[in-house]
Amino acid sequence: MKVRTAKRIRAVGGILFLIYMILLIYFLFFAESYGRGGAGEYRYNLIPLREINRFIRYPDVLGMRAVIVNLAGNVIGFLPFGAILPVLRKPMRSLWKITLLSFEFSAAIEVMQLITRVGSFDVDDIILNTAGGILGYLIFALCNRLRRRYYG
Repeated sequence: MKVRTAKRIRAVGGILFLIYMILLIYFLFFAESYGRGGAGEYRYNLIPLREINRFIRYPDVLGMRAVIVNLAGNVIGFLPFGAILPVLRKPMRSLWKITLLSFEFSAAIEVMQLITRVGSFDVDDIILNTAGGILGYLIFALCNRLRRRYYG
């Protein structure tokens, strides 16, 4: 790939990543439709897979919207994290690094939600967000492999 084309791709990726981060912060800390209004009480789940299991077992009680927002939303919300970072920086082209960064960033968000009492600290969110980052990286890796195969 030409250097000029690579620079353009990184510039567009940087803009997309900035927009993604702004939207992510908005939805995680300010979106009232997701219960992110003022500071409430401390809410947390420290037991792995507890909430995931609850959403899978009781979708009729909790509602399909809640199930999709909580399970798929956490995974999909971190897809761009795992897909765009490797475009921006070559050292991030490692599944291990993206997994670790997705975990660390997600844990930081959860701790901030606990401290600010906006949303809740949920270990299951960290698991789902990390899975989303991994899936995003795998999409990047597949696209990169196809690009190299067909376009040199």
